[in-house]
Amino acid sequence: MSYLPEVLTDGEEIIAFSSGLMDGNTWLITLTDKRIIFLDKGMIYGLEQTVINLDKINSISGKTGIIFGEIFIEDGAKERHIDNVWKKTVKPFTNLVMEAIENHRNKLHSPQVVQQQITEEDPYAKLEKLAGLKDKGIISEDEFNAAKQKILGI
Repeated sequence: MSYLPEVLTDGEEIIAFSSGLMDGNTWLITLTDKRIIFLDKGMIYGLEQTVINLDKINSISGKTGIIFGEIFIEDGAKERHIDNVWKKTVKPFTNLVMEAIENHRNKLHSPQVVQQQITEEDPYAKLEKLAGLKDKGIISEDEFNAAKQKILGI
């Protein structure tokens, strides 16, 4: 757990975490608003880290037994099978992952983000914005022409 702050990116928020066995080792499984992070701290030294970005996850499911459960995460390239997950965390963790995936997709495809991406990339949108500023008297004709030449690479 002490290594987790070292692998988080700026502004990345932890939503949930659990632990379980994967590939014969005990892993800390952390869900953030951007990805799932798997951390395996070796007994003596070393740290292994695996990451799945939320937009790469194809499916997540869980199964519970008497005391422990299992979580299955598929990202197209690999299916990860996590055993010996504490039973009480299986369903909440899988539900939170599904919710985080939906929230992540909604953020990426929100009208504001799409418009911002178009505006940042589209020179015609930039020119329209500049023309609006010129029409409102916020910038002069000379400022408009200078900015227009810069956008068009003239």
